[in-house]
Amino acid sequence: MKLPYHQDSELWAAFCKGDKAAYAQIYERYFDVLYAYGKKFLQDETRIEDTIQDLFITLWRTRLRLSPVDNIKFYLFRSLRRDFYRIGQKEKNIEKIDLESLFIQELEAFDDVPNIFDDPALSQRLAKVLAKLPKRQLEAITLRYYENFSISEIADIMHISNKTVRNTLTNSLSLLRKHLKSLSYQSIISLILLN
Repeated sequence: MKLPYHQDSELWAAFCKGDKAAYAQIYERYFDVLYAYGKKFLQDETRIEDTIQDLFITLWRTRLRLSPVDNIKFYLFRSLRRDFYRIGQKEKNIEKIDLESLFIQELEAFDDVPNIFDDPALSQRLAKVLAKLPKRQLEAITLRYYENFSISEIADIMHISNKTVRNTLTNSLSLLRKHLKSLSYQSIISLILLN
């Protein structure tokens, strides 16, 4: 079989037929982004990795029964979120993440950040405001601005309506704007996109 597959539907179909190279390509293409998404739910890196590994094991075992997929990233995010939800239900609590330090680390990871981040007080304010967002708002921002999912894809991943996604994003940006008064909405979105 040819490699690499460029169309998700082609790659998924090959994987469902038992092509181990296609399976490996899916894993390699999406592991890092799934791991970053998992950090929004769990702090324990081992548990994040184990959950992703379990997802891929389940995919391999059930590949013959899987439906065609046109957007593998979307399918994996939706599946992983469901798995994290099950973990939370089973344990009755998902660990509290130190969001402030997580966002400060993400902000510091960029060398080409505009001058606005040269101000440590502003980057700490941004991290603190992001940490104050309810978990659902933070997840919606992550899916929209970090992972580039559409409103309808976010609604499907989070099991909420399109209108709720729009309202959640609007409320999140309004809250950020309220706490970062010196910045426009566009500046706030730019800051979010950069970290």
